[in-house]
Order: sequence, then C-alpha cells, then structure tokens
Amino acid sequence: MSYELVPLGDLGEIVTGSTPDTTNKDYWDGNIPWITPADLTNHEGIYFTGNLRKITEAGYKSCSTKMIPAGSIVYSTRAPIGHCAVTSFPLCTNQGFKSIVPNERLDAVYGFFALKYFTPQLEALGRGATFAEVNKETFENFRIPLPPLEEQKRIASLLARADRLRGLRRAARQLTDSLLQSVFLEMFGDGFGKWKVDLLENLTDKIDYGVTASAVLKPVGPKFLRITDIQEGKVNWDDVPYCEISEKERNASLLSKGDIVFARTGATTGKSFLIQECPENSVFASYLIRVRPAKELNPVFLFGYFQTAQYWKQISESATGSTQPGVNSTKLGELKIPLPPLPLQEEFARVAARVEGLRARQAEAERQAEGLFQSLLALSFAEGLAQSFGE
Repeated sequence: MSYELVPLGDLGEIVTGSTPDTTNKDYWDGNIPWITPADLTNHEGIYFTGNLRKITEAGYKSCSTKMIPAGSIVYSTRAPIGHCAVTSFPLCTNQGFKSIVPNERLDAVYGFFALKYFTPQLEALGRGATFAEVNKETFENFRIPLPPLEEQKRIASLLARADRLRGLRRAARQLTDSLLQSVFLEMFGDGFGKWKVDLLENLTDKIDYGVTASAVLKPVGPKFLRITDIQEGKVNWDDVPYCEISEKERNASLLSKGDIVFARTGATTGKSFLIQECPENSVFASYLIRVRPAKELNPVFLFGYFQTAQYWKQISESATGSTQPGVNSTKLGELKIPLPPLPLQEEFARVAARVEGLRARQAEAERQAEGLFQSLLALSFAEGLAQSFGE
C-alpha cells in the first residue's frame, strides 16, 4: 500500500474563524451555531452534536467567521491546541480553530484521527508569548501520511470501532461510580428523620490535622500522603513520597485502614477519601484532616454518607473564608451524622465491596480498551509515516 506525505492545505479548504463584538447584543442569540475550543473541552467521540452558542445574521456579517458544512473537521490551534471533532451540522467558529473542509482526497474521520495522532507534533510548532498558537500557514503546510481513499475509510472504520469501545467502557465505569450513592439513598434515604442523629465529634476516636513536612523521594521516613496524591478517589501508594519527621509526629499522624481524610481548603474543601489500604508506615499532610470512626460507625457507611447532598449542604454551611473557603476540625466535628443500626451499615459495606470489585473489573476493561485504541492509532499512522519515507 502506497502512502504519500501530503500537506493539510492540499486536502481541503482551511478556514479560520472569528468572534463578533461580544458587547453588541444584536450579534448574539440568533440562529447560527458558533463554536469555540471551550465547547470541546469535555467532548468525546468523533462527531460533535452538542448545543452551541448562536450568533445572528448581523453578527455573522460583522466579522470574518465563515460557515463550514457538516462533515468538516474543526481543530483548535490555540488555547489549547488539539481539541478536535467532525461537525454534524453546518456551523461557524471563533478564531481558535483552523477547520478543514475536506476535498475528495480526504476522508473526514481519517483526518480526525490523523490530527489526534499528530497533535504532539502540532503542539511543538505552536508559537506565542501569551499562549502557543499554530498559525494558518504552519497548519496548511503540516503533512500527514495519506493512503488511497478506500484505505483511509478502512483505517477510519477500525479506529472508530475501537474509539466507540473505549467510550462504552468509560461510560460503564462512570455509571458504576454513581451506583453506590443510589444504593446508599435507597437504604438510608437522606439520613435524617428516620434515624438517630449525633455529632461527628461524638462518633469518632480522633479528628486530627496532619503533619507539616517536606515531601522527598528518598525513603527517609514514612510515606507522606498529600491532597495531590488522591486522584479520582484512588491513591497509587508506589508514587506517594516520603517525609522526614520526628517519632512523636509520626505516631500522631499515622494512617490506618478505615480512616477517612478530608481536604481542608481550596476547590476540594470537604472532599473525602477512605483509607482502604496503606503501607504500615504512612502519615498524612497538614492540609488534610483525619477522622477515625468509633465502633458504632462503619467506615464504609460513613464514607458513603460523605458523598450525599445532605453532607455537602452541611459542608457548604460550615466553610469559612471568602478567598479560599475551608473547614477546620471543630466545624467538621459539628457535622450531624445519621446513625442507622450497625448491622444495616455493615450490609451497605458488603454491597460496597461488591461494587468496588465491579468497578475494578470495569477499570481494567477500560484500560485495555484505551490501550487497544492507542495501539491501533499508532500502528495506523506510524506505519503510514514509515511507508512515506520508504522504510
């Protein structure tokens, strides 16, 4: 199969967008779809089908934006470089895009995946003091490997199926993530009116701040858990750094299975994490608060309650500070906690264990689907590059 390296500018019309005056109300809330890179921030899949801000005919005529047809490729070349989609309907764009209206040489879905694959190289070509941008000339001259159209369609179809699979795997995991909260609400309701209620400070053995220390990579002391080490409700303990502290500090901030730690300040204020496992010699940082539930509280139940709307309502009412809202140990201890019978709490914990097992299997399936997609993407375009150079 022969490939050639072809400039993007030879594969269709390259269109740059524009923005009408945002202070002129006559230019906005019309019927012409207008897209910005921000509209693709959480976009998944190939085709963009979402809702967009719309401009009026007057707004369209006031600037240099241009309508592009369905089946075009929108690609953000500034702030950030790399958001990409194939359009499902005619629209115009702001100046953050260089769009490709494909000619007869380019399959749009093949072009979409090619741009996804070559985004690191395009990012390296970005220039600008405030933010990196790929200008139109650079974008037009950027070359991609191009097989015959039928081969493009075959590659695009294969990658689209792999992309759809990873999307389904991701959606399944996200659905499971919300399952446990639904089970909690089904078993316990909103937590009030049905059960005895007590203050958290009366239901814990400890509510403590963590230790102030510097994180180091060398194993000079205990593992040192920080807010940044908790990603999507998980901790990779192999990546958690160490700290050098006194024996007294270590003993005061040791973590144990069943502890719950809270973020004290910032955007994650009140977000909690259940310690289900940790190295024996592990402590936590000062921007976390540790709660160690007493015997009448199952830690899994308590953590489940900390995900409910009722909990977050209490946290928002307890947070102090205008610049950087936060909670302290006193405010945390004043939270009202429902107390259903311990056997019912333990039943929820057993359900949670089964859901966690399902989540782990789905996460592995998602990882494998992502790996398959990335492998096929690299194989498709790396092979094309090699053939282009006659290797």
